[in-house]
Amino acid sequence: MSDSALNLTIENGLAHLVFIQGKRGNPIDGALCSELNEASIVLSERKDVRAVLITAEGGAFSYGGDIASFISKLDDLPSMIKRWTSDLHMAIARLQRMDAPLVAAVHGICAGGMAGFIAGCDIVVAADNTKFVAAYAGIGYCCDAGSSITLSRRMGLGRARKFLLLNESLSAQACLSAGLVDEVCTLDDYGNRAKTIADQLAAGPTKAYGEIRRLMLSASSLPLESQLENEAQGLARCAASADAREGLTAFSEKRKPTYRGQ
Repeated sequence: MSDSALNLTIENGLAHLVFIQGKRGNPIDGALCSELNEASIVLSERKDVRAVLITAEGGAFSYGGDIASFISKLDDLPSMIKRWTSDLHMAIARLQRMDAPLVAAVHGICAGGMAGFIAGCDIVVAADNTKFVAAYAGIGYCCDAGSSITLSRRMGLGRARKFLLLNESLSAQACLSAGLVDEVCTLDDYGNRAKTIADQLAAGPTKAYGEIRRLMLSASSLPLESQLENEAQGLARCAASADAREGLTAFSEKRKPTYRGQ
């Protein structure tokens, strides 16, 4: 079995990031954190990446933190957590701020930090056997991986607080009702549905998507005047893009635009 935690391929504008330690439950460990950080550098630097599809092998999407590693290194755990999160959190920050949208196809158990990571994706398609598990308080820990932000943005602050404090497990339909996922499909169909959405985004106006993504990041933290100026500046940058010109021209010519992510 490969020691790698993930695999990254890029084809026709679509990046596919797959967690490949399915037999181990795709745990968040040092290898995954390091490799995800490296993948975030590649994805944020590659100009041809216009959307990212995130999937996982195995019966569970991820059981979250690598408990086996925690148990074997209890005395060194505080230092180890700081090392792991320095990679993991930098990766998340880069992925959140790049132009290309993130689409996740999630199945089975998605727990702890991975639940927070997936909640940060722009579109989340869940199989009907999906279960999001808070996990943290169940082992005496607080949250990481941006969970305090991503869960709150999707579920609302009060609902996210309850989810974390009571160590809740939410079914796919409960996740849909709470806003934690965007669509629920059968186990046979969820992957194809997520791929269809990712392909649609990969053919869209990538620069505009990037501006929208970053504006949504700051929407709840900046004063109105600052956010309005950010919107104006982002709109002006879009107006200077080749895709915006193509969009306007196509609209006036009553045809479908052909975007190139420029």
